[in-house]
Amino acid sequence: MRPVFVQFRCTPGKTYEVADAIYDRELVSELYSTSGEYDLLAKIYVPEDQDVGHFLAENLFDIPGIVRTLTTMTFKAF
Repeated sequence: MRPVFVQFRCTPGKTYEVADAIYDRELVSELYSTSGEYDLLAKIYVPEDQDVGHFLAENLFDIPGIVRTLTTMTFKAF
């Protein structure tokens, strides 16, 4: 499994609904509310045999209320 971090910018007033929908899909290991340009930060483990972009688009990015996302790939842990 490959960990990636995804930040979500939500439609104003919809952050809790988006967070609930993300949790309902049972894909994230951690989900945080954040300050700044994005509203939520999720840690997601993507299977090694899956393309990260396709996996996220097919499983998360269709949630209503998501305006923008920023995905950060991870590499070696120190």
